[in-house]
Amino acid sequence: MSLYAKIKYLLLITLIFLGITSCKAQNTDKNCFKTGADRPELYLPLLKNKTIGIVTNQTGLLNDKTHLVDFLVKNNIKIKSIFAPEHGFRGTADAGEHVKNGVDTKTGIPIVSLYGDNKKPKPEQLKGIDLVLFDIQDVGVRFYTYISTLTYVMEAGAENNVEVLVLDRPNPHDGYIDGPVLKEKFSSFVGMHKVPVVYGLTMGEYGKMVNGEKWLKNGVQAKYKVIPMLGYHKKQRYEMLDKPSPNLPNDQSINLYPSLCFFEGTQVSVGRGTDLPFQIYGSPWTKNFQYQFTPKPTAGAKDPFLNGKQCFGENLSTYSKDLRELNLEWLIKAYKNYNNPQQDFFLKNLFFDKLAGTDELRKQIISGKSEKEIKASWKNDLEAFEKVRVKYVMYED
Repeated sequence: MSLYAKIKYLLLITLIFLGITSCKAQNTDKNCFKTGADRPELYLPLLKNKTIGIVTNQTGLLNDKTHLVDFLVKNNIKIKSIFAPEHGFRGTADAGEHVKNGVDTKTGIPIVSLYGDNKKPKPEQLKGIDLVLFDIQDVGVRFYTYISTLTYVMEAGAENNVEVLVLDRPNPHDGYIDGPVLKEKFSSFVGMHKVPVVYGLTMGEYGKMVNGEKWLKNGVQAKYKVIPMLGYHKKQRYEMLDKPSPNLPNDQSINLYPSLCFFEGTQVSVGRGTDLPFQIYGSPWTKNFQYQFTPKPTAGAKDPFLNGKQCFGENLSTYSKDLRELNLEWLIKAYKNYNNPQQDFFLKNLFFDKLAGTDELRKQIISGKSEKEIKASWKNDLEAFEKVRVKYVMYED
């Protein structure tokens, strides 16, 4: 490292340290908290005179609701490409819908899709780029695909000598870990690593773990940096500036998401195509339940599961508990009340096993295991993961 580079690095560390200590001194002040995006004094010097790519979507906002792309353009940062994850740059695509390449009409910057056939930036897409900036609001759950996108971006960066810089944001499921730890043979885009469903790390911390544990292909390691948040505490919950995806419209849907998403691998709807996505569940074959709803096409679900079919289930939109663990009660209850001799509760493609990261959870439910028994079976794997996780924690509880 050159003397100039060493001085620049030391100045960056000093600024981070001074920011953290000043925040601790005024920790009763709500204005103390800042996302990585709201600390331009730390990242703009790293972007100056460089050509960058940026991985972001509608959540890449500063506190005043200015989009990061617009802020960078205003500050004369040269952006060659915007890379769009699942749901697209503007966050309007359905879950699983292929995101198309295009051009941002406001800035004229080309948009390259990282969801569909091209989940990993190709060498030609990184050509001429010095650094990829990553800024997305995640929800801290293994099957939410933004951590998979980060992994592929880091892998491509390592292979093409392109630095990756993450602007960190809060994890709404931080401060705890829970769920089955993924088994390698069930690895997919909805779960790439041996982590539990809820892993208790911010996006920046997660990338550090992927790099440090050499989980990238062939054990390569990316040139990787994180712009940390200021005044962030892992067990505190922070307001989101925009919904992270079309069917997670509010805090309640995000609160329930880790527990309800398992239904996506079953014949039960989680309310896509209603006003309460991820706040209700039900199917035409669980008629013992009182609550009724009928999925219909909406902006966030153009062809929702069980479209036009009357479903019977539960409305959890007023559920008052701030969940700090997975709740399997609803999944087990739905299974026991399911009555359809023509179709199994679990989808034939066994997408449920990919979400769970194992086939054990499905088999445990079928065999009649209780929630307590199922959770007890996760204990050893969770303890082993915690020993890995703690090495990469950047923030206090």
